[in-house]
Amino acid sequence: MSKLEGGDDMMAMFFAQRVILGKTAYKDVPSTLKPAVKEILIDSDLEYLTEE
Repeated sequence: MSKLEGGDDMMAMFFAQRVILGKTAYKDVPSTLKPAVKEILIDSDLEYLTEE
């Protein structure tokens, strides 16, 4: 996972999980977290969830 400040890595995991569960659309992920969330989704073979 990319290098993030403080709890940002946990927030990226949180938003990735919300995207996976369909609770949050990838387009609604905060822009500062999008790269890390995208990396998590790609690593989970869920790259298709990053389409905006």
